[in-house]
Parts: sequence; structure tokens; C-alpha cells
Amino acid sequence: MSVIQFGTDGWRGVIAADFTFENVSKVALATANYFKRHKNIRNGIVVGYDARFLSREFAEAVATVLANRKIKVILSDKISSTPMVSLLTRELKAAGGVVITASHNPFKYNGFKIKGDFGGPAHPEMIQKVEKELKKVLRSKVKNEKSFSDLVKKGTIKQVDFTAAYVEDIRTKFDLDLIRSSGIKIAYDAMHGAGQGVMPQIVDVSAELRSTFNPSFGGAHPEPLPQNLTDLASTMVLQGCDIGIATDGDADRVGAMDEYGNFVDSHRIFAVLLKYLVEHKKMTGEVAKSISVSQIINKMCARYGLKLHETPVGFKHLCRLMTDRDILIAAEESGGLGVKGHLPERDGIYVGLLLCEIMAIRKMKLSALVEELMNEYGWHHFNRIDAHLTEKEKNRILAVYRKGVRSIAGYPVERVDTRDGFKLFIENGWLLVRASGTEPLIRFYAEAESPEKVQAMLKAATSV
Repeated sequence: MSVIQFGTDGWRGVIAADFTFENVSKVALATANYFKRHKNIRNGIVVGYDARFLSREFAEAVATVLANRKIKVILSDKISSTPMVSLLTRELKAAGGVVITASHNPFKYNGFKIKGDFGGPAHPEMIQKVEKELKKVLRSKVKNEKSFSDLVKKGTIKQVDFTAAYVEDIRTKFDLDLIRSSGIKIAYDAMHGAGQGVMPQIVDVSAELRSTFNPSFGGAHPEPLPQNLTDLASTMVLQGCDIGIATDGDADRVGAMDEYGNFVDSHRIFAVLLKYLVEHKKMTGEVAKSISVSQIINKMCARYGLKLHETPVGFKHLCRLMTDRDILIAAEESGGLGVKGHLPERDGIYVGLLLCEIMAIRKMKLSALVEELMNEYGWHHFNRIDAHLTEKEKNRILAVYRKGVRSIAGYPVERVDTRDGFKLFIENGWLLVRASGTEPLIRFYAEAESPEKVQAMLKAATSV
């Protein structure tokens, strides 16, 4: 049963191999045992699910386990995004939330995310307590006295329209009339994920891609990276759209395209948002970022006089800061951004709309917003390689970096940060090598002042 391990964002496993109804029921029982002592347990636990294979059925299994332990369950009546579950958890003052999702992972995976009553990823110490409860129930068989249908009839499980509640909330947070009157043409790619059909309920969309139910994601990887967004890029040019917005499998991550079909990564999105929030909305607060995020944020915070926090990879670390401190914006490299005034949570649709608002208010194209920043702070280029390796090869590579590397692609290493993997700093750049917390692979991240230097660093890093 060691297959049940919580990583950077919940537990994920291969469907039918690790992620089985038996294992899901045991994690649900451990979750019930943890939350039953919560001060808000009378308000129940919110349960949602994404568009993956059997997600609805797994969510019903979770709801059945919780409700058989006399816990009220608020279950989504349809596919729901992770931000929807976080919002409902907070607004209903529930004890916590559960999302059946494997986020951006390939279609063969599914997962189990836990949310805190504050409306964001469960803090690390909360997960540790759930894992402690899990150890107690691993060897036992989960028994349920009542069936799902019986519990629905009884009212212990209540099915609610999460999408309607989310759309209503989002509409209050943007000047949608301004976005509409600006004439901005939006292309939205749901990647067959949980964001399907949601964006058009909030704002006019000129082109909608992959917004249908397809548990195999059309054979693609539901992560908003350029190699997975070729259709969005071509649509931008062919239909003359001003911005392309893509969200991942559970719609908490975002990727963007400018009017030329060029990918705008999360580092640049982060910087565009930070500049807007500080200079135009005159908002204050501290800033938080994962260790894998661009140094341009460090430069901006130094100029604005804002305190900057850097954390290991995993939004749960950023969420902790957002619930404990006055955080203006928090973000990770993989497209997850949380903004003050919304939720201590990633939300791809929210961030995409915020980009539209910035373009409308500043009357600038997305490419111009990015160029303005780079001219101001210097050009920063980033790339990442995900290397699928055997356990033996993975350990060999990590051992090399653990021992110490003096140079990368001929550039001397000036210092090393080992908070999460191995981050090697060189002149005007850095390389990060770390094992994924959700998949059997090593991620290699690099940033420098030119794409050529980034590629040279990545080539050298993967050839050790």
C-alpha cells in the first residue's frame, strides 16, 4: 500500500493500478477521520471532480465514505475545477474540500487533492495529519452501511451547481463591460479539462478550443505549455485574436499566447500582473514565489520595496503564506498564480481574465506589455525539460548534483541553493535540477539572458 503517497499537491496514481476505488476509499476515510474534529465539520466537506476517466465515480465513492461517517457532503453536480471547490469550501464555511483530479498529469493518472477551510491547498502539516490517519486504516477494509443513492435521498449528500456559484463570484471581480467594449478578441483553450464551457459564461469568446468531454484529452498532455498548444497558436493568427488563454486539466494553471501566437510563460504573466497591481491599482502587500520562478520578480520587488518570499515547489507552500501574511501575489513556474482579493489558490480562468482587464485598461497588446517589462528589467528567457528516467538513472543524476557541479555549459557556478533540488546560479542565469513530486521524472529548469544560453545550460545539465 506504499503506492499512496502525497506529493507536492495531493496524491496521484495510475488509474486501476494505484488509483483504485479501494485505495481512494481509504484516503477518503483518513480524510474523514482528520476533518471530523474540525470546528466547521457541521457544515460538511465539499467534493468536486475533473473531466478524467471515472472522476465522477471516484468522487461518489469519496462522498459515500464521508457521508457514512455522518459528515455532510456538498458534491458538485457536474465537472468542476479546483478553484471552484476552493471557493465553495470557503464560502460555505465547510471544514475542508476534496478534488478528484490529477491536474496537468497525463490521462492515465487521477488524483486526490485536499483543501483547507480557507479555500486553498491544505497546509503541509494538515497533509501530514491525514497521512498519519491513513497509516491507521491502510490494512483495514472500508465498510459503508449506506449506498450513495440512499445517502442522496437522505440528504446527507447534497449535489450543488459549483459552476454557477463560481461564475457569479468571478463576475463581481472584473470590469467585464470594459473588457467587452475594448474589442479584445479572446481565444480560450480548455484542453478538454475542467474549464470547458466556463469562460464563455463570463466573457465573450471569439474562439473556443478543446471544450468538450474527452477523458483522454485527445491524446495530448493537459498542461498549458507551448508544445501542447499548437492549435491555439495557429488559431490566434488565423482568426486575428488578441490573447489566447489556456487552462490545464483542473483549470487552476494558466498559459497565454500573444496576438502573434507566441507563448507567454507564467514568469512573464507574473511580472505583467505584478506591475499592474502595484503601479496601476496601487495595491500593497508582500510577494511570494516558488524557487523555480524567474529572477525578474526579485528585481521588481527590489524596485518596489516589496518583501519577497521564496519557497520550495508546490502551491501549498505559497498558500500557507497567503493565509498567514498579506500577500499581494504568489506564483509558481508551472502556471499557478494566486492574487490578493480572490482566493489563496491558483485559478487559471481568473488570471486569464485579469490579463484581459490589463490589456483593456492599458490599451496595450500582450506582446507590448511583455516587451515593456523586458526593456525595463532586461530580457529573461526560460525553458524546462522533463526527463522520464528509470529510478536507477534518476538517482545517478541526482547523485552527481549532490556531489557538486563546478560549471554548467562552461559557465562557473557561483552558488547553490538546495531548498528543493539543486539550484545552481551562474552569471546572469540559473539552473534548477529537481525530482518531480507527482511523476517519475527529473525536471531541469533554466533561465538566462538569451534562449541560446538557456538551451546550452539544459543540454549540459541533461548530459551529466
